[in-house]
Amino acid sequence: MRPLTEEETRVMFEKIAKYIGENLQLLVDRPDGTYCFRLHNDRVYYVSEKILKLAANISGDKLVSLGTCFGKFTKTHKFRLHITALDYVAPYAKGFGVAAKSTQDCRKVDPMAIVVFHQADIGEYVRHEETLT
Repeated sequence: MRPLTEEETRVMFEKIAKYIGENLQLLVDRPDGTYCFRLHNDRVYYVSEKILKLAANISGDKLVSLGTCFGKFTKTHKFRLHITALDYVAPYAKGFGVAAKSTQDCRKVDPMAIVVFHQADIGEYVRHEETLT
């Protein structure tokens, strides 16, 4: 288990920032303590510094996992976000969308066409229920 290099941190933060934007800082500096990201077997774990200090007594080859797995680095050094990170990313999410048309179709559609469907979480619906039409 080791800290991420600058390049690994940059790649991971760029990927997470696509979903939560500037709220990325809120993942590290939380009111219930400081959290950090650690790399173990090409997987990135999100762990409290308290638990990290306790886990320092365990050797790296005996350690299976620590904290929550946020994602992994592929062999080509791209970062893939795992579903286990959803609980931490969802409260800060900007909303998700799905492309309704292919790239070729998007280039030649009229200005009033729908290209992306907005898929929001149920929390967004409840928070903005009174403003929905």
